[in-house]
Amino acid sequence: MSGYIEAQLIILCLSIIYAYGIFLPAASGQLNLGAAGFITLGAYASAWFNASTGAELPMWLSIPLAMIFTGIIAFAISFPILRTRGVYMVLATFAFAEVVSGVAINLEFVGGAAGFPVDDHADVTVIVPVTIAVILFSFYFMSTRLGLSLRSIHDDESVATLFGVNVRTSKVVAFTVGAMLMSLGGSLYGHHYNYIEAQTFNVLLSIYILLYVLMGGTQTAWGPLIGATFFAVVPEALREIAESAGLKWLAEGRFILFGVFIVLLMVFRSEGVMTRTLQDRLGGGLFRRKKPIADDMAGGS
Repeated sequence: MSGYIEAQLIILCLSIIYAYGIFLPAASGQLNLGAAGFITLGAYASAWFNASTGAELPMWLSIPLAMIFTGIIAFAISFPILRTRGVYMVLATFAFAEVVSGVAINLEFVGGAAGFPVDDHADVTVIVPVTIAVILFSFYFMSTRLGLSLRSIHDDESVATLFGVNVRTSKVVAFTVGAMLMSLGGSLYGHHYNYIEAQTFNVLLSIYILLYVLMGGTQTAWGPLIGATFFAVVPEALREIAESAGLKWLAEGRFILFGVFIVLLMVFRSEGVMTRTLQDRLGGGLFRRKKPIADDMAGGS
C-alpha cells in the first residue's frame, strides 16, 4: 500500500469514527456542534496517559482511559446542555468546544499552544480494525431498544413519552456514548500522527463532521458511513481525475462544485442520502421489519 493511499485511508477511518460519534445523539434529534471539544479531550487525555511525562501507560490502556475520562465529562455536561433545543443546543455545544480548546492551549503540562508529543504509534493495522468495530457497534446500538427509543424521540418526542420512553435518559446515554466515540477518534489521531495541537481541532472540523451526518442521513446507521466516505473520497477523486485529464480548472475549483452539490442536496433531500424508506427498497426484505403475528392473523381473518 502506497503512502498516499494509506494517508487517505487513515483520514477516511477517522472521519467515520467522528461521524458515528455525532450520529448517535443526532439520531434523537440532537444537533451537536461540539465534536472538536470531545476529539480534543480524547487526544490530549490519551497522549498524557501514554507520555513519559504523564502516567506512562501503554496505548492499549491509555485510549480506553481517555474514552472513560471524556465520557465522564460528557455525562456531567449533558444535563445542562440537553435542557436546550435547536439552535440553542448548537450554540451550547459549540461553546463547550471553544472552552476545551482554550483550556488545552493554556495548560503547560500538555504543551500549551506549542502542542504535545504522543509516544506510541497507531498505524493502519490498528485504526482500520477499530473503525470496523465502531461501525458494527453503531449498527448494533441502533438495533437495540435504546436505539429504537432514539428513533422514536427523533420522530415525535411527545408520542415517545406517551409510550413510556425515558426521553432524558435516552438522550444522556446517546450524548455520552457519542462523545466517547469522538474521544476514540481523537486518541487514534494523536497516536497516528504522534503530535497534537489544539488548533487542529477547530470549529471547521465540528461543522464538517456534522455535515457528514446530515448529508448521509440520521434515520439509519448507514448515513454517517455514506456521508463520511463521500466527504473523504470525492474531493480527492475529483482532483485525481482533473489532474490526469489535464483539467487544471477542475482541480482548483473542485471544492466549489462540491459545495454546490452539498447545497443542492440539502435543498432537495434535506433528510439526507440514506433514509429508512430507501434502505428498505435497497435491502429488499433484509432490513424491513417483519409484521407482528397478530397483524398477519387479523389480515387473514
